[in-house]
Amino acid sequence: MTNKSKRTTNKINLKDPKYYINRELSWLEFNSRVLHEACDTRTPLLERLKFLAITSSNLDEFFMVRVAALKQQVEAKVSVITFDGRTPQQQLDEISLTLRPLVAQQHQHFEQVIQPLLAKNGIYIINYIELDQKQRTYIDKYFEEQIFPVLTPLAVDPSHPFPYISNLSLNLAVVIQNPDTKEELFARVKVPKVLPRFIPLPPDLSVRKNGTSVWTGIPLEQAVAHNLESLFPGMAILEYHPFRITRDADLVLEEDEADDLLLAIEQELRKRRVGGTPVRLEIKSQTPAIIRSRLLQDLQLTEADTYEVEGLLGLGDLMYFMSLPLPDLKDPSWKSVVPNRLKRIGDPNLNPNIRQASEVKDFFAVIREGDLLVHHPYQSFSSSVVRFITQAAQDPNVLAIKMTLYRTSGDSPIINALITAAENGKQVSVLVELKARFDEENNIYWARRLENVGVHVIYGLFGLKTHSKIVMVVRREENRIRRYVHIGTGNYNPKTAKLYTDLGLFTCHEELGADLTDLFNFLTGYSRQKSYRQLLVAPVNMRDRFLALINREMENAQNGLSGRIVAKMNSVVDPEIIANLYAASRAGVQIDLIIRGICCLRPGIKDVSENIRVISIVGRFLEHSRIFYFYNNGVEEIYFGSADWMPRNLNRRVEAITPILDAEIVKDVQEILGMMLADNRQAWELQTDGSYLQRRPGEDCPEASSQNLLMSMASASIDSPVTLVNTTSIAPEVKN
Repeated sequence: MTNKSKRTTNKINLKDPKYYINRELSWLEFNSRVLHEACDTRTPLLERLKFLAITSSNLDEFFMVRVAALKQQVEAKVSVITFDGRTPQQQLDEISLTLRPLVAQQHQHFEQVIQPLLAKNGIYIINYIELDQKQRTYIDKYFEEQIFPVLTPLAVDPSHPFPYISNLSLNLAVVIQNPDTKEELFARVKVPKVLPRFIPLPPDLSVRKNGTSVWTGIPLEQAVAHNLESLFPGMAILEYHPFRITRDADLVLEEDEADDLLLAIEQELRKRRVGGTPVRLEIKSQTPAIIRSRLLQDLQLTEADTYEVEGLLGLGDLMYFMSLPLPDLKDPSWKSVVPNRLKRIGDPNLNPNIRQASEVKDFFAVIREGDLLVHHPYQSFSSSVVRFITQAAQDPNVLAIKMTLYRTSGDSPIINALITAAENGKQVSVLVELKARFDEENNIYWARRLENVGVHVIYGLFGLKTHSKIVMVVRREENRIRRYVHIGTGNYNPKTAKLYTDLGLFTCHEELGADLTDLFNFLTGYSRQKSYRQLLVAPVNMRDRFLALINREMENAQNGLSGRIVAKMNSVVDPEIIANLYAASRAGVQIDLIIRGICCLRPGIKDVSENIRVISIVGRFLEHSRIFYFYNNGVEEIYFGSADWMPRNLNRRVEAITPILDAEIVKDVQEILGMMLADNRQAWELQTDGSYLQRRPGEDCPEASSQNLLMSMASASIDSPVTLVNTTSIAPEVKN
């Protein structure tokens, strides 16, 4: 027995909390990586502004959901320790300790770095007091005509209790004085969300740069603050102080008590609009102690819930500036390409790619020729997924369409296609997941619209969210029925498909079609299918199948063979999966994980995870695809689908992961993973202590951005098929 083999038999408790990173702290590390993109001088200026906005919006949701849940646990005196060894209160304490310097960095960078750079490029976000008289006259008139009618000043005194303050609202705490009695009074003015956050000045009043008009404006709250006399006539305005609050916004559903899930969610949404318990107060650092104390007392918050910021509150609104027509300050524009095999679809009189009628193919004929992989946003979602569903809706030979919808866009062409299909007499069944967080209202709207035209709408399963991304089209062909399916990693949302990286597979493989039939029966009826031919389905068999695949690599390594795992996901949290990855590492399996967000696994621990490496890629596109590679002693297997390695995905959601059955597609996906592992522009390496270090190009290692490379290759494929560049082989060296 070798020394290495002896080491792997040492008794180590792989569930020891010291081997795990806290979920919440790992998420904060992810948001820190997003913030870094805003601070990175290699990022175009308006893109830096965008990343600042994303960082701020991410934090809003983190407080509304994660911090709110921890505070509820503390209030309920829950003392359960997480698998990384922390109580709820310990997590809150560490979140606060970790987050405060990040919030300070975020706001200081905007005020001290980004704003001056914007000004150099002719974009001026200025203060009211910096306006000249003509500009002030314009803003004051704008206030009188556009803002004043919307405002409602609220007094706070014994006869006027502290008003309700809505979630994520920006407010002014105003101190006024009665000039007769000299009594000081307190009032609250809400800055209206229904108006744009930034008020632009007309070109003739804008600051000029080299004789050219540029964007100039002020924040909405400053127009309100400097016209408070209109709200309190006859009173003296002593001072005003902006503040912003965040409330618990997670829905609480008692599904077992709900006769109608749709109505129950609508009722909860009304509560969300009102808002739950306050969880965070954001104020300017200059806010006097007496105002600060008053707000904390009335909101029932503590100093631990207070975050001081410099400058502008609510940086999520900076996304506004991405609408400016300044392409030189943004990433180069990107237009997804049409996959080569789909270029022959359509009318030869309209499609220049088709030279003669004999070349015309429909979407179904393309799939019958062989499985088709699409990679968004490099390849077009509209020309593939939307076209597939649209053609199915219009094809007289299509009998039925079944699909799941977790999130979709507000003007979804997919919804319109499903409505057309129902109107054309096809059987259409759609599972609309009403519990998709922060998309519940949108999904209720679509569910009702679909039901009104005769679509059979299912609202999901009791106790489970349906997160799978699947479509099945049933078509009559000659003397048989054939099933065409799409299985993806991302939502059926044309808008996010331009921003998120996702994979999708089109196939008419018999066993996958039969599996999806069983899965839809599970979703719509009383089926309790326990086995599937090819699919990994949560919560049925996915956890066991993944553990078996990991353990197979471990057994091969223990038997002197090569073991290799490469997995790409949004998050790795599940302690059982992590413990099995540790065991595989101890056996000698080489493991690379590409995890965009949360990773609770600690790589590089001697005798535990020294064979595991973890990177995170943060770039212009949100890495969203989930891909799983297993070497299998040379008979390589790749899977992809909707699930991360998290308890919620494996236990509490309906998820679908498909194997790739086409050998050429297996090679293509291997190459994609290889590019990501070789990335030295957007990739960050997770350290054992939970921190991340960004990779940097070197003298002998030129810059390699996997996203840029994939865009270049997609563009090159417009003229001719492109063979993927083998940047890094993911297969292991074969042992003798």
